[in-house]
Amino acid sequence: MGFRMSAIVQAKHVIRRALSTSLSVDVVPKGHLAVYVGETERKRYIVQVSYLKYSSFQSLLYKGEKEFGFDHPMGGLTIFCTEEDFIDITRSLN
Repeated sequence: MGFRMSAIVQAKHVIRRALSTSLSVDVVPKGHLAVYVGETERKRYIVQVSYLKYSSFQSLLYKGEKEFGFDHPMGGLTIFCTEEDFIDITRSLN
């Protein structure tokens, strides 16, 4: 499965902006990013930036890009999948 490089570059810009302009009490630690996961009700997760290099995580980002785009008002990336699927995928990356 090929993943468009421009999508990764866009995601990195959004991540940098989200990390630098975070006004939330929940500060995202350096080397991590906030993602919002869920099909209807979205829950915030903090994940390692290193997850961006894995094809399974890139696939989630691609689905999120198709559904929501990368410019998100909540300051994080939105991933369109169930929380259970997200947890299974990120657990396999550790």
